[in-house]
Amino acid sequence: MLSLGTSLTNRNAAAVLRDAAARVAQGEAQVDCSALGQVDSSAVAVMLALHRDASARGRTLAFVGVPQQLAALASLYGVDTLLALSPQDPASVPAQAVADIAAEPVAEPRAESRAESAPASAAAPLEQAGLHRH
Repeated sequence: MLSLGTSLTNRNAAAVLRDAAARVAQGEAQVDCSALGQVDSSAVAVMLALHRDASARGRTLAFVGVPQQLAALASLYGVDTLLALSPQDPASVPAQAVADIAAEPVAEPRAESRAESAPASAAAPLEQAGLHRH
């Protein structure tokens, strides 16, 4: 069984996805999320990418031991049923957990938003990253 580790945030999402996708390509069918203590929306994005990879191969991927916070994020984004999550606690995710997450401020705006509102001097780093101001 593939484990996603103890933390899955924007800081390590690319590395976790790369390693997990390789395991899915080798036929891994279950993803253990039970050790995840720190997650953000990047965790949901990684799970969606893994689900898409497995589906493209005609396989089903099961996410087991999903912590309440991660289940609430997936529910907030409306992908909890798509991912067929098996939470750590068999009880459904409380509505208050979803409300608490929805009330949290967004950590960082999308790249396009930053580029549109950035002064001209900020354009150079964006262009170096392959982004362009419009």
